Amino acid sequence: MTGSTGLPRRMALLLPWAVAACGGDAPVRAMPPLRYDYLAPLRLNVATVDVGESPPPSPVEAQSPAPLGMTLRQMALDRLAAGGTSGRSVFTIDAARVDRSSGHLNGLASVRLEVFTADGARAGFAEARVTRSSVISGNGREALYDLTRQMMDDMNVELEFEVRRSLRDWLQDPTAAPPPAPVEQQELPLP
Repeated sequence: MTGSTGLPRRMALLLPWAVAACGGDAPVRAMPPLRYDYLAPLRLNVATVDVGESPPPSPVEAQSPAPLGMTLRQMALDRLAAGGTSGRSVFTIDAARVDRSSGHLNGLASVRLEVFTADGARAGFAEARVTRSSVISGNGREALYDLTRQMMDDMNVELEFEVRRSLRDWLQDPTAAPPPAPVEQQELPLP
């Protein structure tokens, strides 16, 4: 018996297995977005936290399932929280870059968190910077993802350390509820 292609039926049924055994598509590894909302927030005694935009990805980084700049921005959105009634903080991504050279991926991430009083005066800041390099082996997208994940693990630790060191007077207990909004006027019952 032959199929419509002239191949014996057994060969036609085994052809997909033979192709897979000869280096067909490898299983795709899950590369979910990198999130940090499972960690305790860094609650600042300010009314607002402004998170700046991420810089555009480099041509190499654009191939990544988790571009470094976007992941840095997501970390700030997940980790930084306002808990005060006045003032503001500003998170800025100074550098977020992944480049390729001589079979290596080289990454640089640099961020800054500034705190401003209600009248706009800068009251303090914290800066964090991480670099990492890795050898490209196998799937380039997986290598980019792994480099970004490792850099973000480093950045998460470094930023929290710097915030606790440089902005300790602006940090609040993350388990405490934010204070209620101030009362401007309240009517009292008559005696």
